[in-house]
Amino acid sequence: MRDDDKQFDLVKRKTRLENLIHKYNTEGQVKFIIEHSGGDFTDYKVEDKRYKETLAKITSELQKIARVQILDRDYISNYIFAKDDIVVAVGQDGLVANTLKYLDNQPLIGVNPDPMRFDGVLLPFKPDDVELIVKEVFNNNRSFKEITLAKATLNDGQSLLGVNDIFIGQKTHVSAQYILNQNDKNERQSSSGIIVSTGLGSTGWFKSILAGASKISTGCSGREVRLRQREEFKWNSDFLYYTVREPYPSKWTSDTMVFGKIDKTNSLKIQSLMPENGVIFSDGVEEDYIEFNSGNEAVISIADHKGLLIV
Repeated sequence: MRDDDKQFDLVKRKTRLENLIHKYNTEGQVKFIIEHSGGDFTDYKVEDKRYKETLAKITSELQKIARVQILDRDYISNYIFAKDDIVVAVGQDGLVANTLKYLDNQPLIGVNPDPMRFDGVLLPFKPDDVELIVKEVFNNNRSFKEITLAKATLNDGQSLLGVNDIFIGQKTHVSAQYILNQNDKNERQSSSGIIVSTGLGSTGWFKSILAGASKISTGCSGREVRLRQREEFKWNSDFLYYTVREPYPSKWTSDTMVFGKIDKTNSLKIQSLMPENGVIFSDGVEEDYIEFNSGNEAVISIADHKGLLIV
């Protein structure tokens, strides 16, 4: 029996083909551009068809259980999720991450629409699993993993959450200027920006930073150097790590505070010295940023709530 007092929020994304049609106006024009450059247009068509068929199948199954609201990822930042909603994200890992940061204790089910195409670390379920999984979640009979989120709060009241990571720096490829403050230590820096990583993001940007530092150290020292975080960095870890990218030491800037830990009693403060183009964004979504220019101070901390990912 369908329960119309409950609602599923089904979050979808545009396929590669849909994004290209939006850019070039027609499917025929997209086909010409892809094939003219030596690409396989058929692959775009197959992916698009499979994704839309999966969405239709999942929508039909959800509608048998409760009401369904379909949301495009472009609009989730402006959508108010009800407290009792159950959220289903159908897409790649990035869609799950970008959805989690707009939720407040609503459970999220990640569905891999094309397991042959996508690895889906955050997408444990296949389309055929959905009917069983959503019924178990609906009846509170399914377990979940807690995901620690990072939070950036400005002195003007603006804030932003990060599921994988938060970037603080310049919008363009020029040096960011700022002052770091932690544990009563201040340091003026010039760098390519600061990355704040969560446990969930430890296999992403954070991992690549450690790999790069390891290879550079190996090349400079002439012996193999392997770097890793000093303790296990789980998805629900009650701490974050910050790393400074390409710090530049000079008469006015230093490079001693380039890696550190943020926890519940030890936040990181950053004062912007950038007259323009300073930004803070999360999870690789550069378009969804808050300005971080001279006069702004950001406090980087652990978010008050955790994301809930159904497993």
